[in-house]
Amino acid sequence: MTDTTDTADASRTDQWETVVGLEVHVELATVTKLFCACPNLFGAEPNTNICPVCLGLPGSLPVLNERVVEFALRVGEAFHFDVPERSIFHRKNYFYPDMPKDFQTTQYDEPICLAGWLDVDGVRVGITRAHLEEDTGKSVHLGGGGRIHDASHSLVDYNRAGVPLMEIVSEPDMRSSEQARRYVEELRATLLAIGVSDVKMEEGSLRVDANISVRHYGDEFGTRAEIKNVNSLRSLARAIDYEHDRQIEMLERGERVKQETRHWDEEAGCTRPGRSKEEPDDYRYFPEPDLVPIAPSAELRAHVRASMPELPAAQRTRLIDEWGINDHEAGVLLSTPGLAEYAETAVVALDGGGTPKDVVNWATNDVLSYVNETGLSPALLAPEMLAELVRLVGDGTISRNQARDVLAESLREEKWPKAIVSERGLAQVSDEGALGAAVDDVLAQNADAVEEWRSGDDKVKKKKRGFLMGECMKALKGQGNPQLLNRLLDERLARG
Repeated sequence: MTDTTDTADASRTDQWETVVGLEVHVELATVTKLFCACPNLFGAEPNTNICPVCLGLPGSLPVLNERVVEFALRVGEAFHFDVPERSIFHRKNYFYPDMPKDFQTTQYDEPICLAGWLDVDGVRVGITRAHLEEDTGKSVHLGGGGRIHDASHSLVDYNRAGVPLMEIVSEPDMRSSEQARRYVEELRATLLAIGVSDVKMEEGSLRVDANISVRHYGDEFGTRAEIKNVNSLRSLARAIDYEHDRQIEMLERGERVKQETRHWDEEAGCTRPGRSKEEPDDYRYFPEPDLVPIAPSAELRAHVRASMPELPAAQRTRLIDEWGINDHEAGVLLSTPGLAEYAETAVVALDGGGTPKDVVNWATNDVLSYVNETGLSPALLAPEMLAELVRLVGDGTISRNQARDVLAESLREEKWPKAIVSERGLAQVSDEGALGAAVDDVLAQNADAVEEWRSGDDKVKKKKRGFLMGECMKALKGQGNPQLLNRLLDERLARG
């Protein structure tokens, strides 16, 4: 019997195409704000990093942060943008409590970066523009569930007002939630590599708005909805999939999709209506009279071009080719700040005592787990220390299980692995003569178990062999090289 629901879903997938464009808002990692000397810091006490400029008080005048221009040029290089000789700021007029000036200083039709692109898994996604603007303050809704509709009152923290943002606007070139997720991953890794932002979604350093529409294959673009409040990659994928289904259901009922802003409700797993989507005329853009045009000098452009690091796409390909690791392992290295550089330093320090793949295994598993649990940098364990640990395992001095204990102590105490092995007497016995003698003694003392192994079925053999191996390790106080012990035990059992 055919499941009609599955058949309908398959038919729907065949008929409808999702169209996705993303607006990614990136807080730039400058020391001070965009137009004033207030600190650009996350987590400070409310309304402590403010001044007349970022509050828009009468008589205050903005001065552009030169570092922001340098960061914009880095973005231009990384994403193949055209950076015009001249760009300007505009005033975007709207009235929210978290916007102290009642307008946002942003860029409109003459932005600093135009017509770029990013390759994502072999597909080129166009990027319409990247423009500079100031962030808003933050409204805190109290007396309910944290949302304005439930709140009894609201407070405003203006610390974030005036923080430099770059808004990176893609073309509507993505066709699935997975492709959109990968685009943000690649964008985030590149921004991190060029040092313009810490791109922490959990702190709001990187925020994504998704523009989603559906259409029959080959048709013109449909009416889009802009989804806000997407604060993780998982939420982004869920929001796109939900909106895809919602719009198709509306169109199949003969209804029209409204152009509107919607908000993602993480707990309910759905989007909810916000407001009708404004058009540019609604914002009454006009050139900012208090700021001169941005005109990066040839010297600054040349300096940025010369100082660009290796970008993640090239680094990923190189590490896969040189180290024999897979795409997932390379992705983990590059998605964690500093981890790829840490691993590369450790590989150089190996000096033939292990393989790069061994370093990657330790770095992306045990070291990364410790970093995630503690919030500390991987550099807490010097890369040379990790290389020493890999060498100790590679030459049979300690087993991998022992190495985990050594690594944990090395991370806690910042001690060299070899010193820990020496202090705790952990060095493995790898001498075949000594190991062989120990195996012979164990077999002689457990002749009944040996006989049961020889006469038993597979289940009995497995059980008795495990017992004999345990006895061998016990006789060697856990310091026998397990690979050698296993081989010697099997050889002797096979000999009869």
